Amino acid sequence: TISPPHNRTEQMRVARIITARAPTLVRMSNASRRSSPVAASSNAPRIGESRSSFQRAVAALRSLRAASSATADSAASASDEGYKRPPDDLAQFTERPPSPNITLSPDRKRLLYLHRPPSLPPVAELAREEIKLAGLRIDAVQNSGSRMGHQTKLSIGALPTTEAEIGAFEDFTGYPTGALLNYVSWSPDGTKIAFTVRSSGEAGQPPRGPPALWIADATTRQCKVLLSTRKLNTIFGSYSWLNDDTIVACCIPENRGPAPTRPETPFGPRIQGNKGGDVRQARTYADLLKDSHDAELFDYYCKSEYVAVDVKTGNAKPWGSAGARLYTRCDPSPDGKFAIIETLERPYSYSVPCGRFPKKIWIADANGVPVREIANLPLAEDIPIVHNATRQGPRAVNWRPDKVSELYWTEAQDGGDPRNEVSPRDVTYAVDMSEDVVAAPKVMFHTDYRYGGVAWGADDFAILYESWYKTRTSRVWATKPGDAEPNSTKRMLWERDYEDSYNSPGSFVTRRTEDGSYVLARVIGPTPLGEGTASGPGMKLLLEGEGANPEGDKPFIDLFDVDTGAKHRLWESKPPYLERPGSLISDYGGPEEAPITLDTMRILFSRESPSENSQYFSLAMRADGQPGAETRISDFPHPHPDLKDLPKEIIKYTRDDGVELNATLYTPPGYDAARDGPLPMLMWAYPREFKTKEAASQLRDSPYRFTGIGPSSALVWLARGYAVLDGPALPIIGEGEGVEPNDTYVEQLVAGARAAVNEVVQRGVADADRIAVGGHSYGAFMAANLLAHAPDLFACAIARSGAYNRTLTPFGFQAEERTLWEAPETYNAMSPFMNAHKIKKPILLMHGEEDTNSGTNVIQSERFFAALKGNGAEVKLVILPHESHGYRAYESINHMLAETSEWLDTHTAPGAKKAHEARVATAAEEASAKKSQE
Repeated sequence: TISPPHNRTEQMRVARIITARAPTLVRMSNASRRSSPVAASSNAPRIGESRSSFQRAVAALRSLRAASSATADSAASASDEGYKRPPDDLAQFTERPPSPNITLSPDRKRLLYLHRPPSLPPVAELAREEIKLAGLRIDAVQNSGSRMGHQTKLSIGALPTTEAEIGAFEDFTGYPTGALLNYVSWSPDGTKIAFTVRSSGEAGQPPRGPPALWIADATTRQCKVLLSTRKLNTIFGSYSWLNDDTIVACCIPENRGPAPTRPETPFGPRIQGNKGGDVRQARTYADLLKDSHDAELFDYYCKSEYVAVDVKTGNAKPWGSAGARLYTRCDPSPDGKFAIIETLERPYSYSVPCGRFPKKIWIADANGVPVREIANLPLAEDIPIVHNATRQGPRAVNWRPDKVSELYWTEAQDGGDPRNEVSPRDVTYAVDMSEDVVAAPKVMFHTDYRYGGVAWGADDFAILYESWYKTRTSRVWATKPGDAEPNSTKRMLWERDYEDSYNSPGSFVTRRTEDGSYVLARVIGPTPLGEGTASGPGMKLLLEGEGANPEGDKPFIDLFDVDTGAKHRLWESKPPYLERPGSLISDYGGPEEAPITLDTMRILFSRESPSENSQYFSLAMRADGQPGAETRISDFPHPHPDLKDLPKEIIKYTRDDGVELNATLYTPPGYDAARDGPLPMLMWAYPREFKTKEAASQLRDSPYRFTGIGPSSALVWLARGYAVLDGPALPIIGEGEGVEPNDTYVEQLVAGARAAVNEVVQRGVADADRIAVGGHSYGAFMAANLLAHAPDLFACAIARSGAYNRTLTPFGFQAEERTLWEAPETYNAMSPFMNAHKIKKPILLMHGEEDTNSGTNVIQSERFFAALKGNGAEVKLVILPHESHGYRAYESINHMLAETSEWLDTHTAPGAKKAHEARVATAAEEASAKKSQE
């Protein structure tokens, strides 16, 4: 049969489905957004397969048996055409409706519900034409970034104080039925909500086009279009609240003509050069500009005009400079009297993405008129590829949140190259625009490590951060920004190894100010550490952290005395739950009207357990510093109730060099090791680099974390009767001065994997002959390396969207700072492509055809497949059309699950599902018998 073709303007291609195989090849439509199956030989996954001589003999025998049946012969010929549907116990994970996102109103009294569509869009959405320019992918019809997500509906309700109010909300009205909603934000005073509206272009809907700006009244819930005559350009921005009543919108230039067309005959060759032999290194970026026509298209789609619109009247007027410019930022000051404006300028580059193009940064007044230039930065093709490298000139230009309009920024003193030894390395400057827009900058801080930001409180207190990658060191300073020379009076609070999770003090908590910015939260009044003051000596702050420890994470909130460094634990996650603190919700009105005291403090937090999905609660603290009453504010449904009670254990074991490791071991429901014996297992992992063995050995998880199973998770295989070893620690350690972790990557990787396999086999959970290894991206790279260098450990591998030939990423990858020419032995030893002749176990390669991730272009999998096939390995390559680095489409995810299921069932677990069902039935019978005896 031939499925109906999709609209050619959406670039969909006809699907060919053989009748005998249709039920197993494609998921038929089950919702209005999927009008027909999408499974074309030209639009379905590209599949290549190389099989052993035994498999070829089996295939030949099957062909002979099928010759007597024309229908069977047709089905066999279509075995690799079209999108496949996985078994139902896997397909269930692609069908779950998502819960809404919720945001808290500025006054902390209401919840805004942003309802979401099904999490997996149809492949038709991904198949729309994309224009690839300067590292961006653009939807030309919408004049936006491509593949935008969206909300389907907006609702509002009270922040629950009783059980009856949980999940109670009312819908907003007035916007078009079926509209796609984006960029939802509260006005600073919380009385209005802005958002954008666009059309899906489906049947019964208007044609697709750029988003329009809408406004809603937060009280009446009535919505109306705010800017009816102009459409937004959302490639770099959308709109900004200048104040409670004015929005500055980023609009498509008025009277813009048609897009430039590529000439049929090129003007001439494309030429690039490097005069003077300058060293200009860059990672392997995707979608760069290729020629002058691309540059013209980049201008056409990315240039915009700013328009100021009154949200009460809808009156609009041009804002800022006349004419279109390539605006990338409009950031109003806290008082709305100024704004930071950034634009990209020519000349563009064919070597780096647009984030490194020449940039201008200036300050505009409330009418958009420029009043001060901050920077005119040249093209940045020369940023070194090493860690802590940065762009020269002013960077991190921002407003102080504790001032009405004081600007600050930082400039590197080492030329942006951390290999240059200088002191200071960074200098931070500030200018108070409210006093003098042309005043000379004031030096605020010096740092000898790379500047990492400031958490502002007031003129009498701020927190300064700096860090250094080579030593994994971070420094945190207490400063007084209002001093004449703040740098000379700063005081170090702590200096520590930032990889050491067990001793992390946490991060400082912030609170909302009256104008909507956020500053350090000070605790005023009586506390267990003495009287908290609003300024001066006695200042008390709040710290919140993950609370990593050998038993598992225990997130916390601490009271911190700035003068003495003393801490008092106010709250901590308690078993059998994992609880995580969120934001303060008793801070509306600013520090003057709503000071933070222990007896008035309310905190938002989440709670989950292995079998209970995360829910939100509010917590009221008591005057004595102890946790008080809790109020539940959400009731999200369980995403997979049939797999609610999954056996889970964090296991610990030791690598042969003494490094302590850990992993999370899952087994299927009803499994009993003594009764059922070893299972087939999937080990899913991702290696990480560390500086020390101590940091590498630390546990960074909780036994009480919710066992959430997404459609791309390795845990879906629990439903098929597999055991899963999730996230086994595979640290690659470079301890000591000048020691690079990747010089012993293979040895450490194999040692970590061997320790994990030995542990699960010793426990009797995993069958040593039926263990598969898999991973995504750098995890795929890992999986291929393990088949090459530890063939005795695994029966097969699954590798998704990996990079396998490091000579194709010659200017560094992951945490590697050296180039191919500086460390050729390491690059070659780490490359599975260079060791393809060693791979004798089956490997399934999957890749998105449109992978945008640096270093993982689809050619990596294509070339690796060719190398494996050329060396006689058993390998299958699946290229998913229109997919990027992570897979999104409903059809793609289902196909990925189907291919992986077939691969695992073939090479590790024939009959795994049947055995799993028998175990569940046996466990149920045993439970029933026990109950009868009782």
